[in-house]
Amino acid sequence: MALDAKKMMEKAVARNCADVFIVAGNSVTMRVNGVIEKLEMADITTEDDTDRKPFLMPNDTEELIKQFYAMAGNRSMEKLMKTGDDDFSFAIPGISRFRMNAYRQRGSLAAVIRVIAFEIPRPEDIHIPKQILDLGDLQKGLVVVTGPAGSGKSTTLACIIDQINSTKTANIITLEDPIEFLHKHKMGVISQREIENDTMSYVNGLRATLRQSPDVILLGEMRDYETISVAMNAAETGHLLFSTLHTVGAASTINRIIDVFPSDQQRQVSVMLSMILQAVVSQQLLPTVDGGMIPAFEIMVNTPAVSNLIRSGKAYQIDSVIASEKELMLSMDACIWGYYKEGIITKEVALQHAINQEMLERRL
Repeated sequence: MALDAKKMMEKAVARNCADVFIVAGNSVTMRVNGVIEKLEMADITTEDDTDRKPFLMPNDTEELIKQFYAMAGNRSMEKLMKTGDDDFSFAIPGISRFRMNAYRQRGSLAAVIRVIAFEIPRPEDIHIPKQILDLGDLQKGLVVVTGPAGSGKSTTLACIIDQINSTKTANIITLEDPIEFLHKHKMGVISQREIENDTMSYVNGLRATLRQSPDVILLGEMRDYETISVAMNAAETGHLLFSTLHTVGAASTINRIIDVFPSDQQRQVSVMLSMILQAVVSQQLLPTVDGGMIPAFEIMVNTPAVSNLIRSGKAYQIDSVIASEKELMLSMDACIWGYYKEGIITKEVALQHAINQEMLERRL
């Protein structure tokens, strides 16, 4: 009996899963609306075989992963075998696009595969507020979209970039690892560069981008000091730059950026950040009462009050400014409260994902 990676992904996509997990010693599992479920062996094989063990052996995971590498244009497995990790994207015609992280664990190969739609979703269908899409109207500066892994940051940024591409004659350059959503040329010109395939690193790609006459830059992730430093310089020189961080909340995002720099530079960086930062969007996915998922957002806009707090090293006070500036900004707990009032989420979910649980509990 042969394992069939294409059939497996077809079954997973049909069940509207977000992630597929391939690990030896377990069945193929997937995340559906935040819940881990199992795929039957019949869903991942070309024929039925009742004698087969109901879980994957190390040679099974290797066989499946080799099939995915073949689907990715016969990508070499050298990096995976040498370093123990590899990231790439691929598509299965008629099914979907995927982002895959292959890795070694306990001497065997394993993988996590993220399902990505062929088409960029309509913002209204996935509850992205117009206030976030309007960030694409900015002329320059830094916009950071934050949240834990799997919270939808890439989707939010894809919607913003698509909005710019659809309404402006801009030169847009993206640096991604790997490329997820494929953008078409619309009113703008768009170049999508994948780390390692098209450029050596985020830093190399970003430095080269500054010589490519960009109007808008999408930097997949601000991973380290050097990347953040070059990104801030790009935003300071008049470019509009979007990027992500794995932080939760505007205050922690600002502190994370500043803390990356040596202590003797942090004062100068705080002043620079107070001038170039345009907005911080934080998001997380919440399970809904009907078994789906909905994104909850915090939106911070860099007003003079916020800028002064950043400059003076008082980012911890930003939450109170967000809560008071209800016309310009949106707090995470206010967004969650709104979903609860509309009956979209339960009280338990609201409290579990709240930033200030005690205050929200009193409000509930």
